[in-house]
Amino acid sequence: MAEYSIGVDLGGTNLRAAAIDGEGRILKKISTPTNLAAGPDAVVADMVTAIQQIRNELGVRDLIGVGIGAAGFILMEKGVITSSPNLPGFDDYPLRDKVEQRLEIPVILENDANAAALGEKWMGAGRDVDDLVLLTLGTGIGGGIIIGGRVLHGCVGMAGELGHMTVVPTGNPCGCGNTGCLEKHASATAVSAMAKLMGLGDDLTSEQVYRLAAEGNEKARVVFRMMGQALGTALANLVNTFNFPLYLLSGGMLPAWDFFAPAMFDEVRRRSYVYRHSPTRIEKAILGNEAGLYGAAYLPFQARALGRGS
Repeated sequence: MAEYSIGVDLGGTNLRAAAIDGEGRILKKISTPTNLAAGPDAVVADMVTAIQQIRNELGVRDLIGVGIGAAGFILMEKGVITSSPNLPGFDDYPLRDKVEQRLEIPVILENDANAAALGEKWMGAGRDVDDLVLLTLGTGIGGGIIIGGRVLHGCVGMAGELGHMTVVPTGNPCGCGNTGCLEKHASATAVSAMAKLMGLGDDLTSEQVYRLAAEGNEKARVVFRMMGQALGTALANLVNTFNFPLYLLSGGMLPAWDFFAPAMFDEVRRRSYVYRHSPTRIEKAILGNEAGLYGAAYLPFQARALGRGS
């Protein structure tokens, strides 16, 4: 049998694990609810059980390691989640070492958006490039930056927090302490908030706002134009900073692409000389929810190729 690694996507709702071989083939996949109410040690126990189930079925000898993608700020060298709004109870939690001790195999911990960006580079829309940026458009906005085929981590592991780029200097307050963050103006939460301000309804989901836009509601379409302008401002800054060949968007907001993308592209063209004069692509990611699993599973393969362990 071919060598494989196990990628884990630790989300606030679901815990997913998949065995993936070096060619990107999914050999086995398990999904279970994330039992956050029971505390982080119980979640680790569920994670270890899922990994062991896969390992027992596919064999220990061919398993080269485990990669875990988790939401939150991560100290890479220590393998510690310092804080994570989506994973209550995991603040300052040594997730990597807890799993490694139980399994006695190498484990690599990575931010979930970084893992998704790496997955798109390995087996998704970024296979033909070595440098890309991924924006994940969901309840919030995450990001990952790939340079030379590897995740850009910064000095401790917190690079790529693109949802907290300022796009409106006097804009909406964010829980991070800033005002005008991208995720306060272009996430699903932001779309719902703007719909309320436009008088469309107090508790509309972003999907409901999308349906109104699809039915021709002009106020709903204005909401998505505003979202597009915020995204375009952020992307123009990223294009001007990196001059990468590819910028990808993923997440639950992609179905509304036709409503936010025209304003987004107009804004990028207006704000970025680099975009207007270089072959820059801004496209949809293609792996969907699987991107994080692919990226997490790729981490052990990449670490071995680079001569590093966990």
